[in-house]
Amino acid sequence: MNKIEHIGIAVKNLDEAIKTYTELLGTECYKTEAVESEGVKTAFFQVGESKIELLEASNENSPIAKFIEKKGEGIHHIAFDVTNIEESMKELSSKGFQILNEQPKNGADNKLVAFLHPKSSNGVLVELCQEKN
Repeated sequence: MNKIEHIGIAVKNLDEAIKTYTELLGTECYKTEAVESEGVKTAFFQVGESKIELLEASNENSPIAKFIEKKGEGIHHIAFDVTNIEESMKELSSKGFQILNEQPKNGADNKLVAFLHPKSSNGVLVELCQEKN
């Protein structure tokens, strides 16, 4: 793991959350993006070397919609930058971590992503991110 890439925060209303985090962080959102495969709309803020990703469900079956229904708005996941996502997945799996994806998939902000089940990381959903070439 090279660094914390971003912290994902589930929100009910992306436009309102963008306003809130623009005020809170003192910086503008640099990118919004829909990830149809995950049923989310995202917004990103750069904070030093790391980012904040706001996530709004784009449909009622989205994992974000289910998360908010169960737990309310708040921190959804922590993402770590990795150099080689496939090697990281293989290594973590060999150490007993439960990987939720068989293969990396396309994520927001030009990334390949994979997730670790929260049951294998003390209740925290962990995302592995690798910049696409």
